[in-house]
Amino acid sequence: MTASKWTLHCSACAYTAPGDRLASVCPDCGQPLSVQLSAVPRSAIGHECSMWRYHAAMPILDGEQRVSIGEGMTALTELPHIAKEVGVRRLWVKDEGLNPTASFKARGLCMAVTRAKALGLPGVCVPTAGNAGIALAAYAAAARMPARIYAPATTPPPILGSIRAYGAQLELVDGHIGDAGKATAQFAKESGFFNVATVREPYRVEGMKTMGYEVAEQLGWRLPDAIVYPTGGGEGTIGIWKAIGEMIEWGWLPNDTKKPKMVIAQAQGCMPLVRAFNEGADRATAWENPATHASGLRVPGPFGDRWTLRTIRESNGGAFGASEDEIRAATFHLASTSGIDAAPEGGCGIVVAKKMVTAGLVLKDAEVVVFNTGSGASYRW
Repeated sequence: MTASKWTLHCSACAYTAPGDRLASVCPDCGQPLSVQLSAVPRSAIGHECSMWRYHAAMPILDGEQRVSIGEGMTALTELPHIAKEVGVRRLWVKDEGLNPTASFKARGLCMAVTRAKALGLPGVCVPTAGNAGIALAAYAAAARMPARIYAPATTPPPILGSIRAYGAQLELVDGHIGDAGKATAQFAKESGFFNVATVREPYRVEGMKTMGYEVAEQLGWRLPDAIVYPTGGGEGTIGIWKAIGEMIEWGWLPNDTKKPKMVIAQAQGCMPLVRAFNEGADRATAWENPATHASGLRVPGPFGDRWTLRTIRESNGGAFGASEDEIRAATFHLASTSGIDAAPEGGCGIVVAKKMVTAGLVLKDAEVVVFNTGSGASYRW
């Protein structure tokens, strides 16, 4: 593959650019950029037991070094007892806590650092609610690149300890990830380090989309009726939906394949996307005083709000919130009855799956995939 085989397209306007250059957000409208690749046949899928089995469908050049530590191809486990409790015919949990850095963030930061390394950037930086910081620290270490992470001081200590262990420079800030984002942007401007914050560069989504490929392949090249995704910044939801479109367009799945409903799960203490969706808005307003122990969901002003909301609506999906008590109970129940080391975000997904059924968004004979986006071990201290 050559760089001319992918281009960059704005997610909101008509701007396009070649894929062989450093890119952040759209220079015309300031919205996120998306990668568009030439069609890839399903026969091009490799045999690696990682997300890189789909390398032909990813923006990487032939012979280019992959910054990889074994991410992807996480377990998809069917849980009949949870399906019964939720009220659907079949339910699987996709356990992203099994990734090398204990969350789905490994996929996106792996891809972002691979491109940053290829472009010869001096260093990388990111604001984080927790898991993105671990992932960037790890992949920057693997790439032998300097990294600086800005995280709220309230981030769970095990996550902060992991960031330090990978050798990244960690800066704690008062407030939430939005405050960390401001500090990151200022540092990037002053230092020349590249800011790889959620959807502020086009390649994290390209790593995230491999979750969609994996679900289809693990189900025997078919799709469920609904996918429930715990959502903070939105890149996981966006990436999976992008993968679904690509698989149908490229012939990996039949043209008449019914697309799943994309359903996002947020904590009631910070649910800007749920509120915007329910109000019929095309963008989210920042959530005041965000508070939830599911730190990955404590994103009061997601930059990818318009893209995420459009994804939900295109899929005829939904958006629901869960209380702190509901999240705690579901997280413990999922872990203690399945052996899956669920993060609070995963528990939130189970709660929302039930609410989705109660609201009539899916039928009782539905097949549903719920994502556990990280390891519960990162939240216990």
